[in-house]
Amino acid sequence: MTSEAKIRQPIITVAGHVDHGKTSILDCFRGTCVQGGEAGGITQKISFTKYPFEQIKKACPIVETSGIDLKIPGFLFIDTPGHAAFTNLRKRGGSLADIAILVVDIKEGIKPQTAEVISILKTNKTPFVIALNKVDTISGWTKKGSVRESIESLSTHVRQEFDTSLLTFQGALQSHGFESALFYEISDFTKEIAIVPTSARTGQGIPELLFVLCGLSQKFLTKKITLSEEAKGVILEIKKEKAIEHIEAILYDGQLKEGDELAIGTLDGEPLVTKIRSLEEILPLSTKYKTKQEVTAATGIRIRITNKEGLLPGMPFQKIRDNYDELSALLKEEMQDLIKTSKHGIIAKADSLGSLEALLTLLEQSNIQVVKAGIGPVNKRDIISAKANLDINPLDAVIIGFNVETEDDLSSDNVKIITEKVVYKLIDNLELWRKEKASEIERERLLGLATICKLEILHNYLFRNLNPAIFGVRISAGKLKTQLQLINEDDESVARVKSIQADKSSVNEALEGTEVAISLPGVNFERRLGDKKYLYSQISESQFKAFKKNKDLLSSAELKTLQEIADIKRKKKEDWGI
Repeated sequence: MTSEAKIRQPIITVAGHVDHGKTSILDCFRGTCVQGGEAGGITQKISFTKYPFEQIKKACPIVETSGIDLKIPGFLFIDTPGHAAFTNLRKRGGSLADIAILVVDIKEGIKPQTAEVISILKTNKTPFVIALNKVDTISGWTKKGSVRESIESLSTHVRQEFDTSLLTFQGALQSHGFESALFYEISDFTKEIAIVPTSARTGQGIPELLFVLCGLSQKFLTKKITLSEEAKGVILEIKKEKAIEHIEAILYDGQLKEGDELAIGTLDGEPLVTKIRSLEEILPLSTKYKTKQEVTAATGIRIRITNKEGLLPGMPFQKIRDNYDELSALLKEEMQDLIKTSKHGIIAKADSLGSLEALLTLLEQSNIQVVKAGIGPVNKRDIISAKANLDINPLDAVIIGFNVETEDDLSSDNVKIITEKVVYKLIDNLELWRKEKASEIERERLLGLATICKLEILHNYLFRNLNPAIFGVRISAGKLKTQLQLINEDDESVARVKSIQADKSSVNEALEGTEVAISLPGVNFERRLGDKKYLYSQISESQFKAFKKNKDLLSSAELKTLQEIADIKRKKKEDWGI
């Protein structure tokens, strides 16, 4: 292994649809169990696992029995959150991952999020293998020595169910432009994607999955994973332990040592220059670190640095070697590529650069523009930015936050704030709010033409008979507003509402289901309304037709009232509103 010190560990991203078993498969590799502690059962933070050569030999005896002279020093696994955008964890010029494991539930196949993962892998030209997971959920499946033995020993009807699921999946994958086959049937791995049937629950297929990764790495990645002189990495997280801030990062190229000077990308453009005060490396198959003087890629590291001002998760970094100006230009360009905003749109916040990039990717896929994007809690400046949208486009008067808090005592001032710890829920909630808001705006536009209103006269509450008549009403449907013209059941014009009183206070409007007192000028209550039960809002024929055209915006009570008004009108004119 020492003669091949220039070859680094391939970085492997484990990706796929929510709940298809990504973390469970990594747990099989690691012999741990982290799945239970995730928000919503979904991986929310990108975490890494160093998987040494010795562990490959132990977990995958086929490597030695097959006679492969394995040159790689192990693997570095990255567990990504379920959504496709997170597979975009990247370095300059493409994906941070050298290979991806795409985990797919054999019974569910390619879900929308899986399709997006495939699309990103295709765009980044990232090679991948399929872990066709949860084979143990096929009724009658029995575990034998190897996956191939298990498949070949299945009874006829169980084999038929397996083959049907496999062929359905292969057909779906083909529609994305990829031919595939079971890993042991492939003669040319450049032409077909390898499918490894697995069960994270029983551990079946895990040795074979490792074996395929070893073979692909050995055959196709040697050039890509040859170490260069440039030490490069990505900051994943900033953590505080006992008042000491540590930075967790992935070093994906070169070597770093204590005292090295780094240039780190920032949102402001000008890179942050800092020195490594202390350096630790992740221990194999562990979440613990060990102090080191020097580390070599690819590995997970924890560092303390001298200058942290403006430092954010997801930032790219590089060791400075008398080339600051060149590095500065590269990092500035990289940061501009990462965060792209529009002239108009919503406000987006996230807890890290990787999360923010993911969020922006998702919003772009949903055709939602972003005018301002940032990292950290929702604050007063965000409210001011979103408030400016109330006049431009009320649908953009919203702030969305992924995995962030809202600052204390923050007044939202007609601005909607949506925060979520699960990214796909955030997008769903945003789209739902925008849909409801669009309906509300359309309804207000429509109701601006006229108001549908039905009032039940409360004869027991007559406060004044005339000049003006003041009496109680119950709003049976719609909305009552001041200056609303009222008619009676015989289509006779009564008066415009001069004022409305609710709970001894004057109001401009009152909603369905409430009881209020109204004032009608020029009306003698006993003479004009003594024998009447209901009053209705006056609407024109054209307004009636507009309401009918947009009846999906009306409540059932408003629709019923609209029909009653039409019936009243048709006593005088038979074809009214037709």
